[in-house]
Amino acid sequence: MSDRDFSSPEPFDDADVGGADDTSPVRNFEDEVLSEADVLSLSQFDDPEEEDGEELFGDNLERDYRPIPALDRYDGGELDEDDYDAMSPGARAAAERELQRRDREEGTGRRDADDILYDEHDDDEASRKKRRMAERAATGFIVDDEEDEEMIESIENLQDTKGHSVAEWVAMLGPKTEIANRFKNFLRNDVTPNGAYLYKDKIRRMCESNLCSLEVEFTNLANKQHTLALFLPEAPSEMISIFNEVAKDLVLSMYPQYGRVTAEIFVRITDLPLIEEIRTFKKIHLNQLVRTRGVVTSTTGVFPQLSIIKYDCSKCGHVLGPFTQSQSQEIKPGSCPECQSTGPFMVNMEQTLYRNYQKITIQESPGSIPPGRIPRSKDCILLADLCDQCKPGDEIDVTGIYSNSYEGSLNTGNGFPVFATVIMANYLIIKDNKHIVESLTDEDVSQILKLSKEHKIGERIAASIAPSIYGHDYIKKSLALALFGGEPKNPGDKHKLRGDINILLCGDPGTAKSQFLKYIEKIAPRAVFTTGQGASAVGLTAYVKRDHQSREWTLEAGALVLADQGVCIIDEFDKMNDQDRTSIHEAMEQQSISISKAGIVTSLQARCSVMAAANPIGGRYDPAMTFSENVNLSEPIMSRFDILCVVRDEVDQVKDNRLATFVVQSHMRNHPLSKDKECELRNPFSTTDMEPIPQDLLKKYIVYSKQNIHPKLHRMDQDKVAKMYSQLRQESMMTGSLPITVRHIESMIRMAEANAKMHLRDYVQEDDVNMAIRIMLESFIETQKYSVMKTMRKTFQKYLSFKKDTTELLYFILHQMATDQLTYIRGIHGVTVNTIEIHEKDFKDKVKQIDIHDLRPFFESKLFKNNNFVYDEKRHMIIQTLLLGE
Repeated sequence: MSDRDFSSPEPFDDADVGGADDTSPVRNFEDEVLSEADVLSLSQFDDPEEEDGEELFGDNLERDYRPIPALDRYDGGELDEDDYDAMSPGARAAAERELQRRDREEGTGRRDADDILYDEHDDDEASRKKRRMAERAATGFIVDDEEDEEMIESIENLQDTKGHSVAEWVAMLGPKTEIANRFKNFLRNDVTPNGAYLYKDKIRRMCESNLCSLEVEFTNLANKQHTLALFLPEAPSEMISIFNEVAKDLVLSMYPQYGRVTAEIFVRITDLPLIEEIRTFKKIHLNQLVRTRGVVTSTTGVFPQLSIIKYDCSKCGHVLGPFTQSQSQEIKPGSCPECQSTGPFMVNMEQTLYRNYQKITIQESPGSIPPGRIPRSKDCILLADLCDQCKPGDEIDVTGIYSNSYEGSLNTGNGFPVFATVIMANYLIIKDNKHIVESLTDEDVSQILKLSKEHKIGERIAASIAPSIYGHDYIKKSLALALFGGEPKNPGDKHKLRGDINILLCGDPGTAKSQFLKYIEKIAPRAVFTTGQGASAVGLTAYVKRDHQSREWTLEAGALVLADQGVCIIDEFDKMNDQDRTSIHEAMEQQSISISKAGIVTSLQARCSVMAAANPIGGRYDPAMTFSENVNLSEPIMSRFDILCVVRDEVDQVKDNRLATFVVQSHMRNHPLSKDKECELRNPFSTTDMEPIPQDLLKKYIVYSKQNIHPKLHRMDQDKVAKMYSQLRQESMMTGSLPITVRHIESMIRMAEANAKMHLRDYVQEDDVNMAIRIMLESFIETQKYSVMKTMRKTFQKYLSFKKDTTELLYFILHQMATDQLTYIRGIHGVTVNTIEIHEKDFKDKVKQIDIHDLRPFFESKLFKNNNFVYDEKRHMIIQTLLLGE
């Protein structure tokens, strides 16, 4: 080692230089030394651009090379003068490997040495460093701002597409890798408010059930990775493909053997915020991620579709592939890499992978069609595990890619290129009662439970049915029971017993029959409205249709199938042909529709409640005839209706006046431009004091009850039902009216269960049975002749008065006495009177039969005064004014 350190190379010794041989490769240093004159003469040939260059040598730098004998020598102890033999190739290679290992440990490899000589390696190293840091950042590594500011900028600016479209941008290697890393970080690290890993738990549950779909909420993705959520609707095919690859890698990293269960993992995008109607799809939606709703009208069978295909070369037998097939185009090999032949190539059936394929047709929901328009429909393609998740009649919510495909039949028909559009489904859910209940908030459930604890919740629900219609309390109660329905039974999976309640409204024109049905269409969770005049047998049940692509026969659902687990409303029921009406016999009782056409033998579900309205023969209902004589319906079809409601247009001066006032008040209250706050109050001329339930809350109440409440019959009073059935059979035989069958027993049981559901009870109590008997008697008595009706009312008075308000019952008796007295005066004297007087003693004698003695609360009630009754305490007379002041 030298005794002094130099910052520059050591100078040459003069003796060594002088003794050098002429043939030595080291030339004499003095030969290279030029005189000052030579330097000046050469300087004139220098490049003029270098005249202003930087001076690299200072004035005194040559002093470092001056000779210093005392220091210009080496320490003898540090010199090794031993001779060494030449190294063998193996030893040299081992030494080089050891040196390379040391260099790697110290980070001073050959690449660093090259960087000293070549500046371009700096850019490569920077890019490599940036890529490594980007990967670390994508997996959750926090990068120091001072360490690499450019890397942070590139991640934040992923949404800057550099002028490319989103589809082109996400297909590039760099953005594609960044998206994959971000989504992997999202799946790994997203946690719930409780601190649990959200998607790791979902993957665990998915693998426990041997499924292949991982649901990812779009709202959650937008909150955590807004750039990915921004790209997803614009380039759904590319983004979902990246998501599927990341999900598969993550699942296999957690469960390495899961590849034996399924070859693919699918990411399903849920809760897409914007819902489009089918008729709003236009060109702008092409190749976009969309969400829509509709009713499934037809489905094809499940076919195998090529997913990953391999070909065999028919000349050399070489296996080509794998090739991944897409929906838009078919991929075929051009030539064989083994023998260079151009084919033919045969599909290798053993090594080719398939997936399920099904096409369904969805149609706009009946309640969402604009006035004057026909419903639009759209085809949806279901792949893999989405197949066979829905059936005709189901209302579904589907999320998918709105894409186009070439179809030759459209071009032939239109004469110019036209593309068919389909929805490539990514996620679908059936909109049934279970789904609606799951969407209820805790506040909704608490309101429902609080409402069920009210003392007169049954009467309040009945008052909330069509509150804009005056009177008809019995019909409103019947419709309320039908909305809740009974409990279906299937003992031993052999004999099905329906739980839905069927209702038939029959009466004079202008008695709000159609208005009741229209209201039910709005309030029922699922309803299909049709008319007897415009409905045929196949339109109500189902029909077969040939698919224009596969050329196979498919089933198209009718109104009863579309209303499965809902309500099918048929107006003008009497206008149907007998043949068409006969076709719904099976649907009304067995709640199924059997089809045997075009080689298709199957049965469709029609589990719905049928609510129909009919007009009597001749236009008006004749009380002198029975119900069967007034309507043009057969006995089998009438026996399938649980409740028959007769609506009569009776002339009553006081009632007509109140009805007219109610209608006028309703128009004033509901006028769109009305600013009178008093008109927003409830109509004071209503027949009940109950406050109606808001319609949205009532709808949630009905759905919650039907889904969660299943009342049992263990505590039911069986003897009372049997006795009532026996009495009704006797009365029916004696009067020759509507026959009473075993179906009426089942009807009473269904109504008792519906009343228990209305009160959210788990068991059918005696009150529920009494209410069912009352409704059944009302239905039976209303269908009798007028002369028989009065006798039956007296016979079954104790049943008919159940759960009726005492005030309402007393008013009914007083009204009957006033009507009888008015008829007697007009028949004997032939004059018209303005007032009617009834003695208090006669009225008390009547009400004693129903065990009522105190009449003072009734005389002070609102119902008594609103009907123009006045009690004269001095004369003990009840006075009614018939003609009001005009």
